[in-house]
Amino acid sequence: MDQASSKLSPPSAPREFGFFVNGKSIPAGDRDIFERASPGHGVPVTRIPKCTPADLDAAVAAARAAFDDRRWSGLNGQARAAVLLKAGALIRERAEEIAYFETLENGKPISQARAEVGGCADMFEYASGLARSLHGDSFNNLGDGLFGIVTREPVGVVGLITPWNFPFLILCERVPYILASGCTIVAKPSEVTSATTLILAEILTEAGLPDGCMNVVTGSGSTIGQGLIEHVDVDMLSFTGSTAVGRRVVEAAGRTNFKKLGLELGGKNPQIVFADADLEDAADGVAFGIGFNTGQCCVSGSRLIVERSVADKFAQMVQDKFAKVRVGDPLDEATQVGAITTDAQNTTIMSYIEKGQAEGARLICGGEQLDMGRGQYIAPALFGDVTRDMAIAREEIFGPVLTIMPFDSVEEAIAIANDTVYGLAASVWTKNIDKALTVTRRVQAGRFWVNTTLAGGPELPLGGFKQSGWGREAGKYGVEEYTQIKSVHIEIGKRTPWIE
Repeated sequence: MDQASSKLSPPSAPREFGFFVNGKSIPAGDRDIFERASPGHGVPVTRIPKCTPADLDAAVAAARAAFDDRRWSGLNGQARAAVLLKAGALIRERAEEIAYFETLENGKPISQARAEVGGCADMFEYASGLARSLHGDSFNNLGDGLFGIVTREPVGVVGLITPWNFPFLILCERVPYILASGCTIVAKPSEVTSATTLILAEILTEAGLPDGCMNVVTGSGSTIGQGLIEHVDVDMLSFTGSTAVGRRVVEAAGRTNFKKLGLELGGKNPQIVFADADLEDAADGVAFGIGFNTGQCCVSGSRLIVERSVADKFAQMVQDKFAKVRVGDPLDEATQVGAITTDAQNTTIMSYIEKGQAEGARLICGGEQLDMGRGQYIAPALFGDVTRDMAIAREEIFGPVLTIMPFDSVEEAIAIANDTVYGLAASVWTKNIDKALTVTRRVQAGRFWVNTTLAGGPELPLGGFKQSGWGREAGKYGVEEYTQIKSVHIEIGKRTPWIE
């Protein structure tokens, strides 16, 4: 990797990784190996161990011991904050390395990966302040004989299952907040994008996190992921992925120890555009909202709902934007839309494009497989003549496929936006504050953007309504999510006897 070059190249040989337990990287040894090929280049880039159930048990035991002996939870907020601040600084020092391997394994553009890594350092720096400010409450209104306090205590051992679309970003939207609360972690990254999670474990140890507080087990979801979900020594599980798998997580947790769950699941997110919007801004935002991370984004704006009087004009504006999108080598600084991350997802996206046409939708532009000589790429697709009952309008595609539907009134726009089992995110584009506030209040979504999309920072929480999940990540709510509340009643003075 030539860090000074604006055009990076894949490595000449794949990088070998171990897994991470109790403060140490453990080599693969005689375990099976998963060799990951870059989706943008078709060459092997990393080699990751396939951990065994015994490895998972060892990781959970390390996290359990670290929590129970209070080597982390027993520290004061200043000490925890110092580790998180140092981790943020080390992320910035190793930002190019992290972004490089994020791009190699995922296929996202290197410019996007670099921006995400910077945002991840922000998460650690913000969470460090929360480690110092986390607090409970007091009740001095219980009469002269009783005083009440409410404390927040860390939940315990947290299992963390992260997906392949934002391997480092989603990890860092959780890890610093979990650690700020005083919990310990066993993380299971996606098998195809494990490198940056392992790098973060190294960084945390270097930053001074005690051994056993951040453990990483690698391998398949069916073996390691399922084992983590069902493990009776895991007190809470944070899962990011599809709603279908999230439902299985809920069922598995109910069969075992009723562990607390945090779930960020699927989305079919509306972007509502009114005729009075700045249409040029809106067209650019809509193209960005579906093209970012090649549409492999749970909060991507995949349903375009446009006021009828400008629907045809706006569709042409979006088509013009799509025509200018730079699709190509993820390691090229100029690339805006990179490769599709897995063969399976590539097949899924293409099948939905075919299904949309079969159901009667009109493919306005894009949707074809692009031949870049190597890797897998899809031109962003725009569908018109879409009805609300079509699969492409109802099901999460997780790719650069945008549907457009017209509306005639604010009420109809809201009804179309809410006509989904999901409620993860939404955007509205209008210069009328009344419309903006009405839509913001009534569209069912955990995250909302007005005249922008996919914006945010560590201060604001993440999460969804309806079948898009439970709980919230990031912000102060993201720390509180990993705590449990205890009520303490303190009697003052002499007890009034029950038995004389």
